[in-house]
Amino acid sequence: MECQKCGKEVFLPFRCPYCGGYFCSEHRLPENHECPRMDLARVPKKEEPTLTLSPQTPKSYEYTVTYIPVEAKKKFYFSLKEVKHLAIGALLVLGIGLSLGISPEAYAAIGNPIMLLGFALLVTASFFIHELAHKFAAQKEGLWAEFRLMFVGIILTAISIISPLFKIISPGAVYIAGFASKKSIGKISIVGPSTNIILSATLIALWFILHQPILMFAAAFNAWIALFNLIPFGILDGFKVFSWNKAVWALAFTLSLTLTIITSNLYLLVI
Repeated sequence: MECQKCGKEVFLPFRCPYCGGYFCSEHRLPENHECPRMDLARVPKKEEPTLTLSPQTPKSYEYTVTYIPVEAKKKFYFSLKEVKHLAIGALLVLGIGLSLGISPEAYAAIGNPIMLLGFALLVTASFFIHELAHKFAAQKEGLWAEFRLMFVGIILTAISIISPLFKIISPGAVYIAGFASKKSIGKISIVGPSTNIILSATLIALWFILHQPILMFAAAFNAWIALFNLIPFGILDGFKVFSWNKAVWALAFTLSLTLTIITSNLYLLVI
């Protein structure tokens, strides 16, 4: 993230408790970044009330309490750099969606280029709804969170577009910085797969109403994304959720597995 004063790229920025901005170590103090809410940082001292003690009182105790103002509302924002990364990532994921839909069996069911583009857009939207759910949940917790492309992820995703068998959708991810509890990390992690579970169930319901194949294909994609991310291993969401609350993980994993089985059977029916 860039320092809002000097523009320097900072991996772990300091958050000003008065204006809510993010700064590097050099400009973290209110006076160093010309804080617009400097008046709060310089609250005039009030005269402390005096306490009259009786002769029997052995000694007095004095203390003061300082209250630091905290913003009631968390900010949801996108930096210019993040928007650029999101745009490039969207093009890569769109390419994956098109490549998934041009297989002979899938394209025969889809029927025409317009529906193929519609399916690719659904795949792209599903991927970024997952990532942005993580972002907004982290920002709600008061953490810095932005989407960033990964060099290895870009290469693997680009290869997947032209490969008929090798398919990996991972151009980037939401990076999070700040101090958070295990519970907060668990909540931030579960929202991504949860969006895919909701999307999959919704698309299945729409398929039963409209009987449009791209809805079923997109439902299967979301079910698989949720199931894969809930594997309790390594850097996947499932490991963080499992570490936080095993009951929540078990419920989400069971739902995603059930949707994967259902969509797999309906996929064979559509094909």
